[in-house]
Amino acid sequence: MEQIQLFAEAGQSRGLPKHLLEYQPALYGSKESDTLLQFFINNTPWQQTTQTLWHKQYLTPRLTCWYGETDRIAGLLPWTPELQAIREKVEPLAGISFNCVLLNYYRNGNDSVAWHSDKESVLGSQPTIASVSFGQVRSFDIRNKHNHAEKYSVRLEHGSFLLMKGSLQEDWHHRIAKSARPMKPRVNLTFRRVV
Repeated sequence: MEQIQLFAEAGQSRGLPKHLLEYQPALYGSKESDTLLQFFINNTPWQQTTQTLWHKQYLTPRLTCWYGETDRIAGLLPWTPELQAIREKVEPLAGISFNCVLLNYYRNGNDSVAWHSDKESVLGSQPTIASVSFGQVRSFDIRNKHNHAEKYSVRLEHGSFLLMKGSLQEDWHHRIAKSARPMKPRVNLTFRRVV
């Protein structure tokens, strides 16, 4: 497994490009984060999708669910009061309004998302994506598409907020890697504006 540079127990690796990422720990306190984590685990109609790679179908190694108010995403569910409240909290931090959110449920260290960028045309040019994490701390890794030696990590803590912006989706890949260490459940919400 590829090693990303070392960083402190909390926060982010040195030199994180602030024009691409903004990180804020403890957007939500510990008790409220505990409550929201359990709520989303127990009350979200999670699905495990498949993806096709090299003409073979594979189960996505995490569970997902979409909510929002756009007809550009199939099977979108309406906002819940809990998601609406979180959206109202992150929109002023992001400086834009969001019309959908993808929930990801990482059940243990085997659940992950491989290197990718969110460059779907429905997100427009240089999309801003707001991410809120509850549960197990996991490393969010980014690497430059043209120079894989240029890479950074952010520890996404319980109740934290991460803003992806600028040319991040155009020039960088990001991932949540698998872990050989035991991992507890984590739910991540990524708020997006589909155009």
